[in-house]
Formats: sequence, structure tokens, C-alpha cells
Amino acid sequence: MSAAALRARYLGDTVATASPHQLLVMLYDRLALDLERAQKAVAAGSREVASEQLQHAQDIVLELLSSLQVDAWEGGPRLAALYNWLLTEMLQAQLKMDSNRISSCRQVVEPLRDAWRQAAASLAGPL
Repeated sequence: MSAAALRARYLGDTVATASPHQLLVMLYDRLALDLERAQKAVAAGSREVASEQLQHAQDIVLELLSSLQVDAWEGGPRLAALYNWLLTEMLQAQLKMDSNRISSCRQVVEPLRDAWRQAAASLAGPL
């Protein structure tokens, strides 16, 4: 089995066995990475790479939005509004290759990712 196939299998197994909290953190990690890569691509003038990264980031936010149970907690509607804002900002960033908009998204996503990671760790408890 090739190294790429082993890596793909490992990643698939990791996702398949992850808790819902771990999956959420994985999505946020990838979202932050996509935004970072998109911003670097815009700075380098690589429109195609930036567009691919921003599209993937939008797909993640759409997944987060579609799985959000807005009525399950009082912060649900605000989080849904935030996801919609992110989608709009990322789309505009993609259309205009606007690094400032990507930066604004990162300033929102990265602290959220860190908060979800901390929450997931506290739910997991000591090993």
C-alpha cells in the first residue's frame, strides 16, 4: 500500500471514530487552514489556489450551518447569523481576491476554533 493510501486510510479511520465534538474541532481546524492558505495565495497572486481554498472553506461553513440546531440553545441564531456573514465575506473575498476580507474571517474563525477545541477537551476529561 502506498504512503498516500495509508494516509487516506488513517484519516478516514480518524474521522470515522471521532466524537461529534472532535469532528467539530476538525472542521474548524480545516476552515482556519483553508483561510490561511487562501490569504497566502492571494498575496502570491495565485487566483486559482485562493479560489479553491475559499470554496472549500465555504463548503465547511455550509456544513456547519446545515448541521446547526438553531433552536437547541439561545446562541444558535447568533451563530447561524455569523455563519451567514462568513459565507458572504468569503464569497466577496473570492470574487475580489480581497485579503482584508479573508483576514476578517480569520479573526472570527480562529478564536471560535480555539473555544471549540477547549470545550471539546473539557468534555473529554482526563485520560
